[in-house]
Amino acid sequence: MDKNKYVRMKVLFVSSGNRVGISPIIQNQANSLLKQGITIDFYTIKGKGVKGYLKNVKPLRRQIKAGQYDLIHAHFSLSAFAASLAGAKPLVVSLMGSDVKANVWYKFLIRMFAILFSWKSIIVKSHDMWNDLGMKKAEIIPNGVDFDRFCLLEKKDCLQKLSWNPNKKHIVFPANPKRREKNFALAKKSVLLLNDDNVELHYFDNVPNEETPLWYNAADVVLMTSLWEGSPNAIKEAMACSRPIVSTRVGDVEYNIGGISGCYLVEFDLQNVAQTLQQALAFGKRTTGRQRIIELGLDSETVAKKILAIYQTLKQS
Repeated sequence: MDKNKYVRMKVLFVSSGNRVGISPIIQNQANSLLKQGITIDFYTIKGKGVKGYLKNVKPLRRQIKAGQYDLIHAHFSLSAFAASLAGAKPLVVSLMGSDVKANVWYKFLIRMFAILFSWKSIIVKSHDMWNDLGMKKAEIIPNGVDFDRFCLLEKKDCLQKLSWNPNKKHIVFPANPKRREKNFALAKKSVLLLNDDNVELHYFDNVPNEETPLWYNAADVVLMTSLWEGSPNAIKEAMACSRPIVSTRVGDVEYNIGGISGCYLVEFDLQNVAQTLQQALAFGKRTTGRQRIIELGLDSETVAKKILAIYQTLKQS
C-alpha cells in the first residue's frame, strides 16, 4: 500500500528497557514505521519482575495522557500488562515468543488481560505461536529484516574487520549463551565433537547491534540450537546475508529455510547436529536465503505495511 493512503498517526511503543535500552528488534520495527510517516515515541520499562513493572504504571499513565497518542503498541506480555493497567487505549500487543511458550497459567493470564482490558489487536510471530496461544483473533505478522543493514558483504573484509583468522572456518551462534532457551550447551558440545582445530565457534555476547551484519557475513555457518522460538530474527538476518544455516525445528524456521540448499534442520541430538555442521561447513558458498526472504515478504518495509493496516483500522474504528 502507498503510505500516502494512511493518515498521520502518533504511536507510543512500550517495551522493556532493562537490557540494552530499546531492543534492536523493536527499534528496527519502529524505523520501518517511521519511513511510512508514523510518529513514534518510546516508553522503556525499568525494573524487573511483577513489582518492577507495576512501578511503571503511574509514570506510563502520565506519558499516555500527556502524549495524546492515536494508539499504544506494547511489545511482550509484561509490557502489555503494565500498559493495560495504565489505561492504554486502543492497545496493540505484540507477543514475541517466550511469553507464549511459558506455562499454561501464564497463557491464561494473557488471555484474561486481553479480554478484561479489550486489547484491540494481538500480533504473534508464527503459526506455532498462534497455535500455542489459542486465541483466534491473534494475527500472524513476523518481524521483518532490514535489507539495508543485513545485506551481502565481502566475507574477507568482514573477517578482517572482526580480526578473525581467515584460514579457519567460523560458526556463529547468534544469541547470548546465558539465555537458557537458546540451548548453547548443545551448540558448544556439537562443535567440540567435530574435533577440528580449524573450526572456531563465536557467539553474541554484548555484540554491538551495528556489528552483527559483519558477523553473519563472516560466518561459514550460522548455528541455532534453541529449545523454542517464535519467529527468530537471527535466522532471517542470516538468510538476508545468504549464509548457510543449521537450526533446530523451532518457530517458523522450518517454513522459512525449507528447500534452501545449504540450510539444514536438526534434532536435539548431539551426533545429528555435529554431522550436519560438517555438511554445512562443506557447502562453502552463499545460499538463496535472501531471495527467499523477498518471496516470503519478510523484509521490513513489507512487514511495516501490514502493521500499518492494523493501525489504520483502529484509527477508523
